[in-house]
Amino acid sequence: MISGESIEKLGRYKSGLQGKDFLLTWEKSESDIRLILELAALLKELRGQNISTRLFDSGLAISNFRDNSTRTRFSFASAANLLGLAVQDLDEEKSQIAHGETVRETANMISFLSDFIGIRDDIFLGEGNRYMREVGSALDEGFEKGVLPVRPGIINLQCDKDHPTQSMADLLHLVSIYGSVEKLKGKKIVMSWAYSPSYGKPLSVPQGIIALMSRFGMDMKLAYPEGYNLIPEIVDITRRNAEQSGGSFSISHSMEEAVKDADIVYPKSWAPFHIMQQRTELLKKADKAGLKELEQACLANNARFSDWEYDMTKMKLTSNGKALYMHCLPADISGVSCERGEVSAEAFELYRTETYKEAGFKPYVIAAMMIANRFENPAMILQGIIERNRKRLGINM
Repeated sequence: MISGESIEKLGRYKSGLQGKDFLLTWEKSESDIRLILELAALLKELRGQNISTRLFDSGLAISNFRDNSTRTRFSFASAANLLGLAVQDLDEEKSQIAHGETVRETANMISFLSDFIGIRDDIFLGEGNRYMREVGSALDEGFEKGVLPVRPGIINLQCDKDHPTQSMADLLHLVSIYGSVEKLKGKKIVMSWAYSPSYGKPLSVPQGIIALMSRFGMDMKLAYPEGYNLIPEIVDITRRNAEQSGGSFSISHSMEEAVKDADIVYPKSWAPFHIMQQRTELLKKADKAGLKELEQACLANNARFSDWEYDMTKMKLTSNGKALYMHCLPADISGVSCERGEVSAEAFELYRTETYKEAGFKPYVIAAMMIANRFENPAMILQGIIERNRKRLGINM
């Protein structure tokens, strides 16, 4: 059973999350981040003890995925179900959005009995996060004018800037391995571009990782070939975070140099910032010919860096020759999912189970975000769940 000390520790974190959307990790205080980590870990522990954590007798969690997803889609549904909410997908092609319904109207129409809206919108650079805020503004108005009984909380399930549920799950994975946030200080983590036989992968995962991990005194190394830059303002945020936390931040244009003596490596492909800008403009104009031409040019450029594959040779350069490998999945695995990709089959297989465990933290992170959004005192809520001691299954396990 969860100890009173664990609940007391959770209660020490002052939360500024009640009634606030969770859109970007760098908008949240360190106390907010730590509260989500602690709460998610305790929810996972309660699930393991067969304790029901259902807090809602009814209500909807709206799932609005404007791009494809497996892990995050199911994690959002799992989190909602964990707390007692039903999930309803918003399929824009089957809604009146396809007939010109405005964002303001849609946001209110789907929210009469909704408690949360999860949104993924990572295709258009400069648009995804803006769209989420537009939805939020419409919900504010609907609640203020009595249209909505409650103002649903919005959770960013990936936008053009950040992927907070992913980076928070990754951080919790590290905490589970090293023992605490404090023990991450001084660890060398490498966020590296890696080759992929596709183009147009979002910037939000690498940006989310560098902006969050740099807050905890880690030695952050960002590696990519010349020209594969991220959004400059987020790189600047990372640099400031590293300075404030007592860590470090540097950029390398060599994967071999970057991973030397690394404790943690995160090889992940992304499209260059300037390419995503071009792609966004072509998508807005529905310029299929232009998009095809851009894709061919990008694939040709990617091919120049096919040696940016994380393999056993590079792994041997890391700390003790076995740095923790991380990935948001699905990884482009050489000889498995593609001819040549981000990671060799041998290197991936060594940490395949760990990447599954890494992904397994996401439902609990999302559920923690939901609780913190709705309740002023999450520690008291969790204490009530423990005292209620309702079994998820009607038998002791």
